[in-house]
Order: sequence, then structure tokens, then C-alpha cells
Amino acid sequence: MPLADAGSPSEYLYWVGCAGSFDERNVKVSRAIAEIMRRAGVTFSVLGAMEKCCGDPMRRIGNEYLFQTLAQENVERLNSSGITKIVTQCPHCLNTLKNEYPAFGGHYEVIHYTQLLADLIKSGRLKLADVAGKSRVVYHDSCYLGRYQGEYEAPRDVIEAMPGVAMLEARRTKDKSFCCGAGGGRMWMEEAAGQRVNEARVGQLLEQAPDIIGVNCPYCLTMMEDGLGRVEGGETVRVMDLAEMLVGRLDCRPDPGGEDNL
Repeated sequence: MPLADAGSPSEYLYWVGCAGSFDERNVKVSRAIAEIMRRAGVTFSVLGAMEKCCGDPMRRIGNEYLFQTLAQENVERLNSSGITKIVTQCPHCLNTLKNEYPAFGGHYEVIHYTQLLADLIKSGRLKLADVAGKSRVVYHDSCYLGRYQGEYEAPRDVIEAMPGVAMLEARRTKDKSFCCGAGGGRMWMEEAAGQRVNEARVGQLLEQAPDIIGVNCPYCLTMMEDGLGRVEGGETVRVMDLAEMLVGRLDCRPDPGGEDNL
């Protein structure tokens, strides 16, 4: 993927995030997002090794000094690269860059990748192909895209546009959704006695008898997969990021660039 350069600006900076860069499972999502943007003709760049953690976990667990240090360094890098528009993979990064970085001089147009995909589908820049069979997909609203940003429709628009998908709503959905259990720094905390949050949420989602649990957040992907391995009835269900679902339905010709460009 091309590195951000003030001398040759791209349409978007793709903020990959820590999980999308270093977690093996979520790297697959990063590749899917990059492939979709490339197929749609969206020009984008990345910071590469210069991209540091946005600082969200540090602020949530109380290390304000480290958060501010990271925020200042990231803003300096973004500003020096001439970045104005950012698309994020992680809703936590979205919230931080959009709502918290302005206090450090970082003023950007920041969107989540599902918002971009919904626009690309609506405008006709993404063509989708028919697929055999029908998958039952129950969608999990992530906290930081849903309740923090008020974005409920873009992910649903993406799912509903996919051929071969029957979308299901969970018992607790949209502004009444249920956390995956990883937000607020709890990804790295030991839990007290009682049912784990991710297991409780997986149980709610399995009530709809889905084939796939659809997510849009690296935290949720990790927690839902972990929960499926601990809850009865989850053996045949898969967790997939919406980008993974969409990339397999692209109507595209063989591309000479291939994965070597990713």
C-alpha cells in the first residue's frame, strides 16, 4: 500500500489501527478493505510504520499522559503529510481521531470504512456479483460506531446490498445493543466471577440461528470469536467482518496488480 506523502496526496488516508496491523486475524480484514477500495478506484495511502496507536486504550484505562503523547505525535505526522480525509478500520480509532484529536490541532474529515463502502455501493463504484445459496447474517452493533457515533444505517446498507444474504436483527440492537466486552480497556482486564460479557452477547446473537455474526470492529471480531468457542450452539457459526463478506462478492475482472499491491 502506498505511503502518505504531502507531495502526492490521495483521496483518503487509510488508518489501519493496531489490530489491523498486528493481529493476524484482523490483518485479513485490513487486506479486504484495501482490496475493496482499490477495486472501487479509491486512491488511498497509509502511514505504515509511522502510524502509532491512536491512544484510545490508554485514555480509557487512565493513562492520560501516554494518550496525549501519542495524540500529539500522530497529529504532527498527519498534518505534516497534508492529510485531510481519513477512513478508519476500527470504530475506536474513528472516535479518537474524529472527536478527541481536534483538541491537539488535528482537524480531519474522519469516517468509518462501512460509511465509505455504503457510499461506494450507492454511487455504483462497487459492483456486486450473485453468489450461490443464502447466508443468515445477524449484525452486531459495535458501541463506538453505534452509540458513540450514532451510525446504525451504513453497516446495514452494506449488508442488505450483498447478494445471498438474509439480514437478521438481534434482540438487543442499535441504541439498545450490548457491548462485546472489550471496550474501555477491558480487553486486557481479568474478569470477576460471573458470565463473561462476550459470552452473554454471543448467546443473544445465536437466538436468531445465524450462519454468520457480522461485525465492523476489531475488538468485536476478537471477542465474538472467543465467545463462540465457549457457548453451546456456536460450533457451526462464523464471525466475519463486513469487509470480508463484501470482498467475496465483488463483481470484478482479473486484476493485474493482484495481492502484491496490498
